[in-house]
Amino acid sequence: MQSFIFHNPTRLYFGQGQLEHLKNELSNYGANILLVYGGGSIKRNGLYDQVITILNNANKNVFELSGVEPNPRVTTARKGIEICKNEKIDFILAVGGGSTIDCTKAIAAGARSEEDIWDIVTKKTSASDALPFGTLLTLAATGSEMNPGSVITNWETKEKHGWGSPYTFPVFSILDPVFTKSVPRDQTIYGMVDIMSHALEHYFHHENNTLLQDRMVEGILQTMVETAPKLLEDLENEEHRATVLYNGTMALNGMVSMGYHGDWATHNLEHAVSAVHDIPHGGGLAILFPNWMRYAIDENVERFKQLAIRVFDVDPDGKTDKDIGLEGIEKLRAFWNSIDAPSRLADYNIDEDTVEEMADKTVIANAEFGNFKKLNRIDAIKIYTASL
Repeated sequence: MQSFIFHNPTRLYFGQGQLEHLKNELSNYGANILLVYGGGSIKRNGLYDQVITILNNANKNVFELSGVEPNPRVTTARKGIEICKNEKIDFILAVGGGSTIDCTKAIAAGARSEEDIWDIVTKKTSASDALPFGTLLTLAATGSEMNPGSVITNWETKEKHGWGSPYTFPVFSILDPVFTKSVPRDQTIYGMVDIMSHALEHYFHHENNTLLQDRMVEGILQTMVETAPKLLEDLENEEHRATVLYNGTMALNGMVSMGYHGDWATHNLEHAVSAVHDIPHGGGLAILFPNWMRYAIDENVERFKQLAIRVFDVDPDGKTDKDIGLEGIEKLRAFWNSIDAPSRLADYNIDEDTVEEMADKTVIANAEFGNFKKLNRIDAIKIYTASL
């Protein structure tokens, strides 16, 4: 493994009843609070009322930004930035899933900058500070509750980019599985695919001596394979919700990826798809990841073989290493099919007409992308075509 420095400043409150810590956390900040949330599910499940009561009892002046999109838009972030600057916001509270938190990170950085937030997202400039913010997580998926990363979409230019800054770690995140029990089945599926995809992105690297990291990533994948079907049979099961919620955080808070860099090409491929077609991120990953794996297997067959045997229990007897690896890919595809994740771009009515446009989006930032296997525009076309 490579030498590394690890630092994660986010304070994590996990489990039942952790909302009680919100008032104490807010006492560290001024009176003006921006509350950011999405489409209104927090009002239907009662969380909104609980949060407002806590904010009122803490004598906070509450300003609201609602309607954050599933693929959060830079236009929405700009609205939040304007509120922060005009109302002299002291602290931002994100209540929702990864999209709400990602948008909040953009608002927090933009509120302390004179630059347009899209220039920060596209790395034309960088954040030099950010407003402090905390999160109340309602969806297990992105891990954004305990990392500095964010993904923002510009619908006008049909671009979607990941970015991050040392200033965009949440100060605290409150994770109570009760708040995830009302997540609908399809969003639960997409979230679980996203969690597994983060683990898989970590897994594909060329670094030596990552024995413990490999086992931790494999543990996340095995736990998701075991738990996902149980949760889908009983969507309000709090124990299963807690297991998935914890896996989501651990899959992308830096704990399992110390000392190496994963691939992340599949996320770049998916960002281009949802930038053009606005599909669910987890749905796009479920379609693309097995096809990327088939495309990349010759880069390091041993890595795929190890995954197949350790996570998907492939019997290696009498098979070549590549056959073992390919069987593991098929077992991943079969597992995602079994939990009703999409398997073809056609499931979202995407055909060959936009393949080249999507491929163009994959190389806006760089002519090549991916760390395990370097890809270019032509490679992207081939993977998209295989995914139709």
